[in-house]
Amino acid sequence: MALQDVCKWQASDTLGLSPHLPQAGGWAVPQGCDPQTFLQIYGPRLAHGTTTLAFRFRHGVIAAADTRSSCGKYVACPASRKVIPVHQHLLGTTSGTSADCATWYRVLQRELRLRALREGQLPSVASAAKLLSAMMSRYRGLDLCVATALCGWDRSGPALFYVYSDGTRLQGDIFSVGSGSPYAYGVLDRGYRYDMTTQEAYALARCAVAHATHRDAYSGGSVDLFHVRESGWEYVSRNDAWVLYSELQKLPEREKQDEEEASQAHPEPATPHRLMKVENSLELVPGDSRLSGETETL
Repeated sequence: MALQDVCKWQASDTLGLSPHLPQAGGWAVPQGCDPQTFLQIYGPRLAHGTTTLAFRFRHGVIAAADTRSSCGKYVACPASRKVIPVHQHLLGTTSGTSADCATWYRVLQRELRLRALREGQLPSVASAAKLLSAMMSRYRGLDLCVATALCGWDRSGPALFYVYSDGTRLQGDIFSVGSGSPYAYGVLDRGYRYDMTTQEAYALARCAVAHATHRDAYSGGSVDLFHVRESGWEYVSRNDAWVLYSELQKLPEREKQDEEEASQAHPEPATPHRLMKVENSLELVPGDSRLSGETETL
């Protein structure tokens, strides 16, 4: 770049380019056409899906996602990264169009960095969610597709927000986004507790994503797991989704075998209630003096 400045040379294909995003309504469309209507009619229609989730608990925020990027019926990438770090104490899950998600996270990183330089401290998770929602809402109706769960830890503790490209912003404890989210919600609603241990939270997140990848054709690959603590976010693991699901299917069989072995090693003692049922079930046979004597004794 310095040599280009000295020689005052600039490539013809870079003239007039701006590093900033175009203004809302400034996209190049045929003259006389409304951008929103034009994109709805002639824009590309590529089916895409994913499974991402995040939940808040006593020890921080857990974020997990599959790694399959699909483009219609074609698996574009089996090992993509759908959890994007923003800074040391903030990351987000991505669902929607991959290019849109990557672009807007770069914009968010830049804006948060500038604000931190001006104010001397990083903005809260709520401020980051509000900023992202306000920026994307200006492009409502232009076929922008970004659905994200912002997971972070600030001065108020662990925080979780859901932000959509139409400007929607929600705060909660559990969010799952993507085509596999109904299956993930089924597992999360059954096993979620705020006072879970760290290992229980890891197991719940892996189980939810693994079940979703088994049922949802657009989700698959591996399961990425992140943990946001007070000290910052941590990349926990990446596990093959099919291996995880196979291991989860074997758990009920192991639990059943353990229960059977425990019942054989420690048979249940006969309780008075059970003895009473056995005695009441005896039938009197005419001429049986033993039964009549026992009956009189009772």
